[in-house]
Amino acid sequence: MEETPQVETSDEASAFSTFRTYLTHAVLLVLTFFTAAIAGVQWLNKDPFELANFSTGATYALLILAMLSSHEFGHYFAARYHGVRATLPFFLPFPSYFGTLGAVIRIRSVIPSRKVMFDVGSAGPITGFVVSLIILITGFLTLPSKEYLYTIHPEYAQLAAIPTGGLTFGSTILYSLCSAVFSPQGAFIPPMNEIYHYPFLCVGWFGMLVTSMNLIPIGQLDGGHIIYAMFGNGYHRIAQTALVLLVILGFAGFLPFLGIEGKFGWTGWLFWAFVLIVFMKVFKLYRPPIGDDTPLDPRRMVVGWICIGIFLGSFSITPFSGL
Repeated sequence: MEETPQVETSDEASAFSTFRTYLTHAVLLVLTFFTAAIAGVQWLNKDPFELANFSTGATYALLILAMLSSHEFGHYFAARYHGVRATLPFFLPFPSYFGTLGAVIRIRSVIPSRKVMFDVGSAGPITGFVVSLIILITGFLTLPSKEYLYTIHPEYAQLAAIPTGGLTFGSTILYSLCSAVFSPQGAFIPPMNEIYHYPFLCVGWFGMLVTSMNLIPIGQLDGGHIIYAMFGNGYHRIAQTALVLLVILGFAGFLPFLGIEGKFGWTGWLFWAFVLIVFMKVFKLYRPPIGDDTPLDPRRMVVGWICIGIFLGSFSITPFSGL
């Protein structure tokens, strides 16, 4: 007798699909912790292939995941609050300086109004910024003595001053303010070419960089959503201006190669502008369609201006130099 083939029911298929989705999120999270921990080990000038060193990168990895999670879950819970379908965060592991390319969520339904667009768009950078700020302040409040840096660079102990070359992070208004306000009196404040050896300072600075990049008022970036929700059609002129400025800052990053000294601009901004142009022109991702174009209420406009302030305070014209 011929056996009747077993047909998977829709409930079984749905359950398997859900399990596979959750498994994907979990695997990406674990892999991101792994690649971030390796980056943390490398920031301490230790061998990442030595298993005994892996635990030394755990603090850095946990801080990175906390920063990224706060940003993406800010979007997620705001979307759920307004009944907008959204996925859980997809973490993006990558063997790089920071050990990750960040994280993303996917919006699976239409954004119904400018109000909802604003709430979902602003919730991520605001929560990510708050967590980054807490991490950064903690780093300044708990600064170790200069001897900590000597454990990483023993040769510095024999020098009259700490070298200023090498990979250097660009300071920002908020980073400098936190340094001035929260560093204990007489504490050794590491120069910007050494802060990556300090997990809290490094992740706090990086979190603010990520926040500022997301708040650039262009296209599908959070800043694009926020500015459109705030100013409607006026968004287009703001976005065009921001794109031109990015290109200018990108080309300015080539000045040192022409023998013109100075730290103004970063070639990476040119690449970032190119990526944004491709997404807008090729994939037509200017902004998601919305139904209700009613202007924002005064309270949300205030929050929007706070987001603009966060962008200006966190943005670095030259985030990296000395590469």
